[in-house]
Amino acid sequence: MANVKVTLIKSLIGCTPNQKATAKSLGLTKIGKSVVHADDKVIAGKVKVLAHLVKVENI
Repeated sequence: MANVKVTLIKSLIGCTPNQKATAKSLGLTKIGKSVVHADDKVIAGKVKVLAHLVKVENI
């Protein structure tokens, strides 16, 4: 199964509580932090919520 690297590139200040909770569930706490997750539908949905705040790379 493929992996994706998700990096937080913009601040969570001013975001909705739903977006903050989604970022926390992905393990993104600070700008510039990256995490690697398996590429599945759950992660794709979470990334879609944060699409304007993160950068996604296929690994």
